[in-house]
Amino acid sequence: MRSYPVNLHVQDRLCVVVGGGEVGTRKALRLMRCGARVTVISPVTTPALKSVIDSGDVRWLPRAFQSGDLIVQPDTASKPSPEGADGGLPVPGVVFMVIAATDQAPVNAAVLAAARRIGILCSVADQPETGDFTLPAMVSRGDLIVTVSTSGKSPALARRLRKDLEAQLGEEYDIALKLLGALRERLLGEGHDPEAHKVRFRRVIDGGLIPLIREGRFGDIDRLLTEALGEGYTFESLMKAI
Repeated sequence: MRSYPVNLHVQDRLCVVVGGGEVGTRKALRLMRCGARVTVISPVTTPALKSVIDSGDVRWLPRAFQSGDLIVQPDTASKPSPEGADGGLPVPGVVFMVIAATDQAPVNAAVLAAARRIGILCSVADQPETGDFTLPAMVSRGDLIVTVSTSGKSPALARRLRKDLEAQLGEEYDIALKLLGALRERLLGEGHDPEAHKVRFRRVIDGGLIPLIREGRFGDIDRLLTEALGEGYTFESLMKAI
């Protein structure tokens, strides 16, 4: 089955991860880093997950999953109780998505069934084809995100490709993205035609921006910017605007 690739905006969304083992930890930490409000439901957690729980970045219900865990009642939302005190989710709001990441197939199936009853997106770690979405292997360099999916056919190949990409994509890509983002904002602020940006950006990128950043040749970067955009555009001035 061919998947439809999307990048979900989960900033401030309430997301639930059922399972506190290695798989659940990876899922919870990725959601947390993307700005989601994460609740983990599991009797146990890994040390890495416990660390972010103790810091307050992730909430934890130290028990088994219950079918009502995907719905936050209005009275629970208005008067949140201490974590685990009444068996309800301590974070007010509506659950946006849930990830079933335990090592027990019946529990994961129960999470999926509960999600389907109320129309919540659900990913199932041990049987990805049964859920609504899968989580691809990912390489990130700042705001640059490159993902690899094998449609669930070979996670091992996805990991191999991710490692290859990590070796190829250095921090120069993060710097380049910051520079290009600042350039785009400046051009828009100066009232330039957005369609004309395409040609200018192509000149900068095709002119060797990435290798110039990698090699620290900032004078050459300034010359490239001047050739593509005219006077007044420099690496230093654009980076200061970030």
